[in-house]
Amino acid sequence: MIYTAIDTFYLTDEQLQNSPSRKDGIDEATETTLRIYGCDLIQESGILLRLPQAVMATGQVLFHRFYCKKSFARFNVKKVAASCLWLASKLEECPKKARQVIIVFHRMECRRENLPIEPLDPYSKKYSDLKMELSKAERHILKEMGFICHVEHPHKFISNYLATLETPPELTQEAWNLANDSLRTTLCVRFKSEVVACGVVYAAARRFQVPLPENPPWWKAFDAEKSGIDEVCRVLAHLYSLPKAKYVPVCKDGDSFTFSNKSWNSQSQPNPKEVPTKSPSAIDNTSNIKAAAEVNPESGGSKGVLAKLATDKLKDSKESDESVPIEGEAREDFSMKSKSERRTESSGDKSKDRERDRERERDRDRDRDRDRDRMKVRDRDRGRDSDRERDREESERDRTKDRGYRSKDRAKDSGGHLEKSRHHSSRDRDYHNSAYSSRDKDRHRHHSYA
Repeated sequence: MIYTAIDTFYLTDEQLQNSPSRKDGIDEATETTLRIYGCDLIQESGILLRLPQAVMATGQVLFHRFYCKKSFARFNVKKVAASCLWLASKLEECPKKARQVIIVFHRMECRRENLPIEPLDPYSKKYSDLKMELSKAERHILKEMGFICHVEHPHKFISNYLATLETPPELTQEAWNLANDSLRTTLCVRFKSEVVACGVVYAAARRFQVPLPENPPWWKAFDAEKSGIDEVCRVLAHLYSLPKAKYVPVCKDGDSFTFSNKSWNSQSQPNPKEVPTKSPSAIDNTSNIKAAAEVNPESGGSKGVLAKLATDKLKDSKESDESVPIEGEAREDFSMKSKSERRTESSGDKSKDRERDRERERDRDRDRDRDRDRMKVRDRDRGRDSDRERDREESERDRTKDRGYRSKDRAKDSGGHLEKSRHHSSRDRDYHNSAYSSRDKDRHRHHSYA
C-alpha cells in the first residue's frame, strides 16, 4: 500500500516492479512507453496553451504518481494526461478553461493519427461527454493523491548549485534541459529533487567536460550520494537510447480521447469481396463434358452422339445459371446493401446533428430577438417617462410664469387704486375744510351782529 503525504511520495524499485499495470499483464517496456507518451502529450499541450514550464512539470509528476497507484489498463493515458495538465494549471495559479484543454488535445490527436482536423463544437454532445470525462479523471487523481498535490521540482536547485560550484553559464541551460527530460522518467517518484538536481548537474558537466571538485566530494555539500547520481545518469542515458514513444492501446475504457477513431475506422475499413463460386450443377456439367471428351470413340456415330450430349448439357447448365443466383453475387449484393445502409445511417446521424445545431441556432436567434424587443420596450418606456417629465416641467414653468404675470397685474391694480383713494381723500379734506371755514365765518358774523 502506498501512502501519500507532503513531499514523501517516493517508491522503491520493488514497488515500481510490482505496479498495478504489471499486475494487469502490461510488461515493463509497454509501461515505460506509455509513461513517456503521456508526458510528451502534457509537454506539447502546455506549449500550445502557452503555459509556463512549472505547470508542465507539475502535471508530469502528478501523471507518474497517479499511475503508481492505478493501472494503464483501467485509465486511458490521453484522458489522464489532459486532466493532469488541467489540475496542474490550477495548482500553479495559471488556470485554463476546460474548453481550451479539450480543443488542444482533440487537435493533437487528430494530427498524431492523421485524421481530418474537424472543429469541435462546444455545444455538441461529444464536447459535453469529453468535459464530463475530464472532470471525472480529475476527481480520480485528487482522490488517489488524497488531495495532497505538493510538488517540488529540481529546477530551483540547479541555479544555486551551479552558482556555488562557479561553473560556466552555458552549463546552466544544459542542466535545465536535462531536468526537463528527467520528468519523462520515474526519477521524480524514486529520488528527491536535490538528488535529481545533482545528477543533472553531473551529467551536464560530463557532457561539456567541466571538472567538478572531488576533494572533498561536491555532492556531499548538497545532501546527495554518489549511487543516486549514477542512477540518475543511467536512467537519462537509457531514455535517450529509446525511440519516439507511440501510443499502445491497452486501456479497456477506449483508445481515443475524442471518439473520432470509431467513425473513422468504420468508414475507412473496406469490406472484403468474396470470389464468386460456381454452382454445383455447372461443376458437374463441366466434369461430364471433360469425361466425354476424354473418351476415345471408335465410330463416327459415337462421335456425333457425344457432341449432341455435350451441347445439350451446356444448354442446361446455362439455363440453370441464369435461373439460380450465384452465392458470391448475393454476398456482394448483401455487402453493397450493408455499405449503403451504413452510409445512410451515417448521413442520417449527420443530418440529425445538423438539425439539432440549426434548432439551437434558431433558439439563440429567438432569444436575441426577445432581448432586443425587451430593450426596445424599455427604451420606449424610458422615452415616454422622459417626455412626461418634460411636459410636467414645461407646464410647471408656464404656471410659474402665469403666476408672475398675475402678481404683476395685481400690483399695478393695487397701486392705481391707492393713488385714486389718495386723490379722493385730499379732495374730501379740501371740501370739508372749505365747508368748515364757511360755517365759522357765518357764526362769527352772527355773533358780531349780536
